[in-house]
Amino acid sequence: MKKLMMLLAAVCAAQVSAADLQDWKSSKPQNFQALPGQVKVVNIWATWCAPCRKEMPAMSAWYQKQDKKKVSLVGVAIDKRESIGQFLQKTPVAYPIWHYSGNDSRAFMKTLGNQFGGVPYTVVYADKCDKRQDIAGEVNAAKLDAAVKAVRAQCKLG
Repeated sequence: MKKLMMLLAAVCAAQVSAADLQDWKSSKPQNFQALPGQVKVVNIWATWCAPCRKEMPAMSAWYQKQDKKKVSLVGVAIDKRESIGQFLQKTPVAYPIWHYSGNDSRAFMKTLGNQFGGVPYTVVYADKCDKRQDIAGEVNAAKLDAAVKAVRAQCKLG
């Protein structure tokens, strides 16, 4: 099972080029491997998604309380860059926002385990560990805490 997960992760990483993930402001290429912290939280969202817009202030407040050496959070928008900027002017967040600029957001989401392509979709994982928590739909602090706790326990991060 572990070999299968590692193979899946390698295939997924190969399908999403660094050029497809960019900081929304600077357009600088980004990649999930460079995220700091023991546990990584990746939230896929869009400005046209009502549950996405609703969860972002709560996610931002949650992230501000986290030890950044232990947890990182990034939001990946599958939206037009202009729409992201307009939304974030009205609803600023305390975590990095990346832009998926590729041509097939459904294929991108499938590489993350989101078989249906719905948003919001959140993945909580740790490097070098085949355990993860996937949350389809809106998240809140309790769901994020539970997912991070589960990954820390499953990956024996203490």
